[in-house]
Amino acid sequence: MLKSETFVADGVFHAEIEGPALDTAGNLYAVNFGGNDDSHKGTIGKVTPEGQATLYLTLPKGSVGNGIRFDQQGRMYIADYTGHNIWRYDGKTLTVFSHQPKMHQPNDLAITQSGVLFASDPDWKNNRGQLWKIQPDGSSVLIEDQMGTTNGVAVSQDQRFLYVNESAQRRIWVYQLDAAATPSQKKLLIKFPDFGLDGMRTDSAGNLYVARYGKGVIAKISPSGELLAEIAVNGKFPTNVSFDSTEQWLYVTMQQRGAIERISLKATTSNN
Repeated sequence: MLKSETFVADGVFHAEIEGPALDTAGNLYAVNFGGNDDSHKGTIGKVTPEGQATLYLTLPKGSVGNGIRFDQQGRMYIADYTGHNIWRYDGKTLTVFSHQPKMHQPNDLAITQSGVLFASDPDWKNNRGQLWKIQPDGSSVLIEDQMGTTNGVAVSQDQRFLYVNESAQRRIWVYQLDAAATPSQKKLLIKFPDFGLDGMRTDSAGNLYVARYGKGVIAKISPSGELLAEIAVNGKFPTNVSFDSTEQWLYVTMQQRGAIERISLKATTSNN
């Protein structure tokens, strides 16, 4: 049985920790670093492979990050749900990569190898949401505006599929992607009878790992929509997940605890 262990202790990050994403050196980044005082919201923390956490970046006043992704050039993209921005940080300069006033609140991000971003855009109050495609030049295209509460998004590693979940409706949808990363042929992958859905990632075998918010597990789902496993974490509110480059470790941000856990997948890697 796979077990989750604490990687970064409770309270090192704010209770509304989210993110997480790894750079090519194996450093992990998550939003809202530095404890539970709301003055720490709008920050990004960096965690070394050994688990040492430090302040990495502070967003401008009024901006609070959520999802994080890196492109092939190592640039960081941050969904700013209060400022309706997607920020880009190249290690030196922070710029507004995309601003879309029609967004409710950009939440989570997925990125293709060509640099196309997808952003979930939930309207929590009305249990609705939108899905945006953001081109490498920063221009945005509305893909859908009549979805449920869009939250987690992920692109398969073979670049063929886009996955989008709806938290309140507990559904995960899959789209086919063409060479221009245009989604089509949407179909329901899986629907859950209870608890919420949050961030998710795909592994190299095409399986989807989904944070089950409120249930305290990470669901592993096959490309055909079969629930393969549920991995328990130490808390009820996992918000997002991210793999290291070898897929040995799955990192999990834990809301309320302000902590990061990690799950060793080494025992199952050879079977995927």
